[in-house]
Amino acid sequence: RSEIKTNSFSMQQVLDNAGEAPASSGAKDIDLLFLRGIMESPTAHEHTEEVKLEAVQDNNVELVTEILGDISSLKVKDDSAAELSRILQEPHFQSLLEAHDIVASKCYEVPPPPEMSNDAAVNSALMQADAVRMIGIRKKAGEPLGVTFRVEKDDLVIARILHGGMIDRQGLLHVGDIIKEVNGKDVGNNPTELQDMLKDCSGGITLKILPSYRDAPAPPQVYVRPYFDYNPANDSLIPCREAGMAFTKGDILQIVNREDPNWWQACHVVGGATGLIPSQFLEEKRKAFVPRDFEGAEFDRHELQIYEEVAKVPAFQRKTLVLIGAQGVGRRSLKNRLMVLHPTRFGTTIPYTSRRPRDNELNGNTYHFTTRSEMEVDVKAGRFLEHGEYDGNLYGTKIESIHEVVAAGRTCILDVNPQALKVLKTAEFMPYVVFVAAPDFDTLKAMHKAVVDAGITTKQLTDVDLRKTVDESARIQRAYGHYFDLTIVNDNLDKAFETLQVAVDGLCSDPQWVPVNWVY
Repeated sequence: RSEIKTNSFSMQQVLDNAGEAPASSGAKDIDLLFLRGIMESPTAHEHTEEVKLEAVQDNNVELVTEILGDISSLKVKDDSAAELSRILQEPHFQSLLEAHDIVASKCYEVPPPPEMSNDAAVNSALMQADAVRMIGIRKKAGEPLGVTFRVEKDDLVIARILHGGMIDRQGLLHVGDIIKEVNGKDVGNNPTELQDMLKDCSGGITLKILPSYRDAPAPPQVYVRPYFDYNPANDSLIPCREAGMAFTKGDILQIVNREDPNWWQACHVVGGATGLIPSQFLEEKRKAFVPRDFEGAEFDRHELQIYEEVAKVPAFQRKTLVLIGAQGVGRRSLKNRLMVLHPTRFGTTIPYTSRRPRDNELNGNTYHFTTRSEMEVDVKAGRFLEHGEYDGNLYGTKIESIHEVVAAGRTCILDVNPQALKVLKTAEFMPYVVFVAAPDFDTLKAMHKAVVDAGITTKQLTDVDLRKTVDESARIQRAYGHYFDLTIVNDNLDKAFETLQVAVDGLCSDPQWVPVNWVY
């Protein structure tokens, strides 16, 4: 009341001064008359404190889209329609409308307390006055809230707020808040009933809550590449299938919330709504008890790949290009083509061997010839990327020889055993890993026959040899698929090479997602 009296006194002073304003004040008579008319209005004093500004509507983006559709046929006939269309599609104008709609959809005042039943009034009296908050939210019919609830000591508590959902955008509720009433009605302790109650509401909704006083964390800029396919419809553990998000192996996902140890909130980088996905911890527990479907000492049974954290970097030339595949799938042919066509861009290592040079073999040409004792010393010192023994002689690729090719400004092409990937997948070598997969048995047999008939090779492979290649290819893909950046099925050498060349060209022109430890 004291504020109203002060305002009335101030307005009366304005009226008195308006009547006594000297001519030198610069005010026009018509302006003074207009001002007195406003001030003397019987409603001016009464409604000074009741002025309320609110948006006419909060769906202007949708409205403009409709207008653009209506005038699309008029643009060629009417210059005004063409100009209006251009203005409405200006990026700054579109951004302004989007910002307006977001702000307009929020409620910035505490709504008046609704009429309560006697029971609700008693409950309110039992709550601490400074703990209760009345929250006003706006909801469109059929729009999902993007929030889930859990029961905690007979109260309904906000368990999760989906990033980008309606509740998250309005920013008025937080995880841990206790919901007591909706539009004056007690919510009870059944999460499903509360969801149904809110689902049927539209327009302004008044919530009585006991706040957790926790500020919502800023969405983290964490990106991952999953190494498995996921479909929430097939997951019996997910708390809400409708809130789940499907993805496939190799997608890039942004993790926006990791508070729940079992269920992360994520969205696809290429677009789409936020949803729940299994956390690293949960998926590790699931996969740890699944028997592996391959055998052999060369495969690491204890290596569980779930998600790999990645970062987006500008285009750059990889230090190494690693070709992986079973024996006889054509890796060497692909490597030689790249070397011949781009000799200044690609290079390769010269292997070391302990065998004696044959006639006309020069040291450093096809092999670096050394002694067995020297190679054994270097092997123990960890100077070899890989090594092996054949026909009583040692063979191997020295790590130093890779660095020499890179130092010359060329990408080093490596045709190595899959086990070497555990050493190569680091910032030291920054590899682009290509798996050259074998085609099906019949295609591989036909390809081998064509090569023999053309006189390119005299080596005859049996059906047993060819099936061994197909089986080995499948085993390598199962065991080391999480290392591969690209998979090429070599059912046609020319097409396989074209695919490979397009991919390596793209590395120097397009941004890339790489393991985050290569960057930080």
